[in-house]
Amino acid sequence: MLRDAGARNDSLLCVGLDPEPQRFPGALRGEAHRIYDFCAAIVDATADLVCAFKPQIAYFAAHGAEDQLERLMQHMRCNAPHVPVILDAKRGDIGSTAEQYAREAFERYGADAVTLSPFMGFDSIEPYLQYHGKGAFLLCRTSNPGGADLQAQRLASVPGQPLLYEHIAAQAQGPWNKNGQLGLVVGATYPEEIARVRALAPTLPLLIPGVGAQGGDAAATVRAGLTERGAIIVNSSRAVLYASDGDDYAAAARRAAQATQGALNAARR
Repeated sequence: MLRDAGARNDSLLCVGLDPEPQRFPGALRGEAHRIYDFCAAIVDATADLVCAFKPQIAYFAAHGAEDQLERLMQHMRCNAPHVPVILDAKRGDIGSTAEQYAREAFERYGADAVTLSPFMGFDSIEPYLQYHGKGAFLLCRTSNPGGADLQAQRLASVPGQPLLYEHIAAQAQGPWNKNGQLGLVVGATYPEEIARVRALAPTLPLLIPGVGAQGGDAAATVRAGLTERGAIIVNSSRAVLYASDGDDYAAAARRAAQATQGALNAARR
């Protein structure tokens, strides 16, 4: 589905849906009950420019807007059925709790994939893999400054003493990826580490946030992560969502998405 959407829309771009009512334009500003309206307009303006959408669940839950997220997921399935939706939830738990989180992502919201924290090991990921045809992106080398606190530490007990993020990449490419459902999250602010992850996980799709407002370089990201066998999904959220604070916000979002799509395509060509 990801490959087909990327080919159909000629795109490596994912638009992240992180609604902040205080940043909404014009008459929408501060209106949490209009989250659906704002996000649906962004979806409609960019659906032919992206390879994926990525709603971040916390931005909805913080405002008690889970019902609006459900409506938005239905809107995307109806109006952009060719575009996969990655629910950015970063869940990480074991046993029956993980089963409930998987049910939330795939049954309640109907997401095509979900982001997960692998800190608790494979049994925290396995319940999601029971949903055939669904995907899970594991946090690997994140773009936040504190990511190195754990991710860049060496594992003395593992042969070769890899860094933690290297070990996660190798496990996701290998024994954990039983049904070919896994991908990895790697921040755009560290292109050298994107390249390292790609070397360890040559066939996994990489979800790469950090281009745009966080300062990641689009061209460096493409050079480091994109190969014939390995897809990349380059996420931009705030730079697209809040391209304008006026009534033209949807048109401005489209222009911002087109600019990022163009930069990514220029880099790969």
